[in-house]
Order: sequence, then C-alpha cells, then structure tokens
Amino acid sequence: MATLKLEGNNPLTEQVGGDHYSKLAIQPAVYSQHNNLSYLQGTIIKYVTRYKDKGGIEDLYKAIHSIKLLIELEDKNEKET
Repeated sequence: MATLKLEGNNPLTEQVGGDHYSKLAIQPAVYSQHNNLSYLQGTIIKYVTRYKDKGGIEDLYKAIHSIKLLIELEDKNEKET
C-alpha cells in the first residue's frame, strides 16, 4: 500500500494510485466543488471522466448506477414536497 505524506504536498498535483485525474485540465473534484454539485453528481462526473484511463466499461456502469440512484432520490424528494 502506498504511503501519503500529509505535509507539504498539494493534493491537486499529487495523486495516489495512477494519473487518471492529475493529467486532466481540471480534476472532477475541483469541477464539482466549483459548480456546487452534489456528491452523486460529482461521482457521475468522476466515473465518466476516468473510464478510458482507469475502470473502462465498469466505470460507465458505475456512472449509470449513480444516475439511477440520483433519479430515485430526486423522485422520492419530489413526492415528499
């Protein structure tokens, strides 16, 4: 298991376990935060962005699962209001 130094390193330029985020023009976490996205919205962005460099088709299925979960929660929320 890799060790991560907690001092002195910029987490936006250092990545643990590959380079599928650090080589992007803007990382999904930064994009999500700057656009006030929910956890699930950010997760969807993350999986779709990295699928070619990390998880392949499995990441697309994870994105679909996250979209279905978001739809379910939004639908439930609409029914409660």
